[in-house]
Amino acid sequence: MKLNSPFVITINRQLGSGGAYIGQQLATNLNILYADREIINQAAKQFKVLAEDLESYDEKISSFWKTFLKSYALGAPDVYIPPQLLIPTDRELFDAETEIIKHIAKERSAVIIGRCGCHILHEHPNRVSIYLHADMAFRKDRIQKLNNVSADAAEKMIIQSDKERSSYFHKYTGKEWADSRQYDISLDTSKIGLDKSVEFIMKYLE
Repeated sequence: MKLNSPFVITINRQLGSGGAYIGQQLATNLNILYADREIINQAAKQFKVLAEDLESYDEKISSFWKTFLKSYALGAPDVYIPPQLLIPTDRELFDAETEIIKHIAKERSAVIIGRCGCHILHEHPNRVSIYLHADMAFRKDRIQKLNNVSADAAEKMIIQSDKERSSYFHKYTGKEWADSRQYDISLDTSKIGLDKSVEFIMKYLE
């Protein structure tokens, strides 16, 4: 990777593996954009909704009933549907975020978190893709502390997140989210720690 020209780092991560922390540290060390919330904010502006309204749909595939209600709301004007259901479809949100990610990567160096960034930017000439994972005990401990929840609640959050992110990634790329062969770097953060992971990636970039 050439650090003297615009470059992009894409990070796919398991919940609790430290993806946000590592991404933020890399962005700070390299003095580049950390693109996570920014992507949601720009998508929300496009759809003229609050960013909070999109967060629960981000990197997820809607259930059958959510999809049905969205479609029904568009085709049945006499039926009242609560405003919070009038949200972009999964495909509309993905397409919008894809264009935002491409625009960011074209304009400046950045760390891109999730959202199939490694696939969307696979032809970017100056890109490194990273996958972060960790064992369940490490992830549960971090989620418990970060969200102030019980061990059982943390485990449920992790299992649900893994399922959602895997389904989302497969739907839009046709590939397996956790397949390390499609990434330049795959790190077990529970083995080497978060700060050592940042150091390792920085040395790789150099």
